[in-house]
Amino acid sequence: MRLSADCQGFVVTPGPLSLKAFGHMRTRHRAAGNDNAMTSRRQHPDTREERHGQHEHMAHAFSFPLSKGRHLASAAILLITACAAPQAMTQDTPLVSGGVGFFTDTNGGNTNYFPVLSPVLAAPIGSHILVESRATILDTFFPKGGGQSGYTSSSFLGLDYLQGDFLVSPHLTVTAGEFLVPFGTYNERLTPIWIGNFEQGPLIFPLGTMNTAMAVGGMVRGSAVSTAKYSIDYAAYFSAASTNQQFNSERSSGGRGEIFFPAAGVELGGSYGRSLENTHQNFAGFHVWYTPPETPFRLRSEFAHGPHSAGYWIEADYRLSRWGGADTLVGRLEPVFRMQQTFRNSPGPSDGLPSADTRQPDFGLDYHLPHEVRIESSYSRQFSATGNRNIWQTGIVYRFLFPTWKGK
Repeated sequence: MRLSADCQGFVVTPGPLSLKAFGHMRTRHRAAGNDNAMTSRRQHPDTREERHGQHEHMAHAFSFPLSKGRHLASAAILLITACAAPQAMTQDTPLVSGGVGFFTDTNGGNTNYFPVLSPVLAAPIGSHILVESRATILDTFFPKGGGQSGYTSSSFLGLDYLQGDFLVSPHLTVTAGEFLVPFGTYNERLTPIWIGNFEQGPLIFPLGTMNTAMAVGGMVRGSAVSTAKYSIDYAAYFSAASTNQQFNSERSSGGRGEIFFPAAGVELGGSYGRSLENTHQNFAGFHVWYTPPETPFRLRSEFAHGPHSAGYWIEADYRLSRWGGADTLVGRLEPVFRMQQTFRNSPGPSDGLPSADTRQPDFGLDYHLPHEVRIESSYSRQFSATGNRNIWQTGIVYRFLFPTWKGK
């Protein structure tokens, strides 16, 4: 059985953050349920280096304040509960994965701090069913404001998704529950904190992800065609409207298709989404990834268009492993650059994008330590008619993975 690459992330905005807001900043890993062979091959360069991230609309569903000192206990309860259920149903071994990190964000002279725990459960039930879930436990420390000195804090527990995958055939997987909206690539592949290169997710992330980045309903996905020269993937979903605090989503539908050429490491894809809430709205996008095999270079890009705005991001990174190897002082370094831009077509305060045309270059430098630890730092300069600003961000992430018990 092929597990989700999510065995999977986030981002940070200035000022007091809800878990939902932290989500839009930090987006990262391959989607749960993306189980076909093509996707596994394509995502290997990412999962191999344990990237991270997530978005303002991701950690929304199970978001409520926790009293101080209870976030670690809540995480333990979540893991114990999740792992106990499948133990009686299967002899396969559930896996607990995820990441723990500490991040800072300095914007306009104010610095915020974000310790985070993001566990992931992948529990196989027999040979055709997989239960997947990811949660986020977050503390936010931010300036009091209002002329007061010192910091205050808030804590949140968020369930990012909870889904069941039924592997019908090598070409079809049926998913039900709460899952990540399959629009573009960032939401499904790059939101875990140990996947994405930047703390802050792309400005265009809200486009097509239906405000919550989650769907509650059903999805079909798989590999329509897979040959040695190319593969074609597809995903289609329908989401019901839900105002439940734990499972919050909009009524919507859509999907994504892509073609991948493994020899060249090139993927081309397109996405479509339609919001069926109140005023119906259409979203469209396309993406281009270039991840040449046997090289440390990667180039990713997305463009998305909505009723009131549009934008793009393009990101390149290159780990310096060619200089003496990946485990040398220089080989552990990974410079990263991302250019992004948004365009405001008309007023749309609910679309989550800047209110004016915005241009933002991001410069990052990651350092990969042994034992799945990564240090990251970045500087961004945002240019907008509403005002220019500098954004400094740092973080350290540890990726963990272990079986819940010894398999048979």
